[in-house]
Amino acid sequence: MVRKAKFILGTRGSKLALWQSNHIASILTEKAGVEVELKIIKTQGDKILDAPLSKIGDKGLFVKEIETALIEGEADLAVHSSKDVPTAIPEQLMLGAFLERADARDVLISKSGKNLLNLPEGAVIGTSSLRRRAQILNRRPDLKIEDVRGNLDTRLRKMDEGLFDAIILAAAGLDRMGWNEGITERISPDVMLSAVGQGAIAVEIRKNDKEMLDLMKHLEDPVTRAAVTAERALLRELEGGCQIPIGAFGVVEDGKLKLDGMVAGLDGKKLVRGIIIGDPQEAEELGVQLADKLRDIGADEILAEVRAEAQMVPKPIHTNG
Repeated sequence: MVRKAKFILGTRGSKLALWQSNHIASILTEKAGVEVELKIIKTQGDKILDAPLSKIGDKGLFVKEIETALIEGEADLAVHSSKDVPTAIPEQLMLGAFLERADARDVLISKSGKNLLNLPEGAVIGTSSLRRRAQILNRRPDLKIEDVRGNLDTRLRKMDEGLFDAIILAAAGLDRMGWNEGITERISPDVMLSAVGQGAIAVEIRKNDKEMLDLMKHLEDPVTRAAVTAERALLRELEGGCQIPIGAFGVVEDGKLKLDGMVAGLDGKKLVRGIIIGDPQEAEELGVQLADKLRDIGADEILAEVRAEAQMVPKPIHTNG
C-alpha cells in the first residue's frame, strides 16, 4: 500500500485543542514516520460565547463542522476532547483511538485557597456545566453559581478580574497546558463525578480509511477505551447531553471495570448514584446495566423533571459501535 505523503488533521483552534492535536501529530510522526498537517476548523461552539451550552444546543456543537470535513475528505483524522463527542456520530465515521486518559477529575481554583466544601457561605462559583452546578448545590446549596464560557485562559482571566470567588475546570486541560499551579483542589469523584469522557482524547476517522485505521495502533489505549465506552453507553441510554446533569467515571482496576454514574436535578436537591463492576470486554453492556439501575432508583423521574423545566424534547441518541 502506497502511503500518503501527508495527512490532514482537523482541529478546533483553541490553545488546548492545538496542544492535543500537535501531541497526536508528534506521536504519529515519531512512531509511524508520517507527516501530519493541522487544519483549524471553527465550530459552532467556538462562535457562540455569550450563552451557556445548555441553552444553545447539544454536544455536537464542538465537532459537527470537523466531522463534515472528515466526511468530505478535507481532513484525514480529527482530534477531540472525548467529552465533546456526542454518543451518536455520523455513520461514515468511527472513533479510531482513545489515548491514555489524563486526570479525569474536576478542579477548583479559589481566591481564598479554600476547597469546595469549605468555601465561605454565599461564595460565587463560575461554571456553565449543569452537571457541576447540580453536584455543587447538592453539597453546598448556599453557594451561588454563575455561568462562565470561553477557553481555559478566558475563564481564568475572568476569575482574576473578580467576577467569581472560584471557578471549576477540568484537570486534564490545565495539566496539559501547564497551568495547574493555581489549582486549589482536585475534587474527589466521591464529591463530584466528571463528565462522560473527561480527560480522554478521541481520534475520529473515516471507517473506510484503512491506512488511517492502521495508524491508530500507535495511539490506542484499550483501558481508556473500555472506561469511556462504558460511560458513553450510560449517557446514551439515559438520553443525556449538555442539558442534563449526568456524571460518570469508569476505571479499570485489577482486571475489572468499575463504572460510577450519577443523575441529578438542576437544583441538586434530587440526586441518584450507582456503581457497577464487571469485565472490561463488556463495557458497553455495563453502561446499559448501570443506566437501568439508576432508573430503578429514580433517574427517570429526575430526567423528566429536568426536561420539563428546560422545555426539552428528548431525542434518541444512538452509537455506532
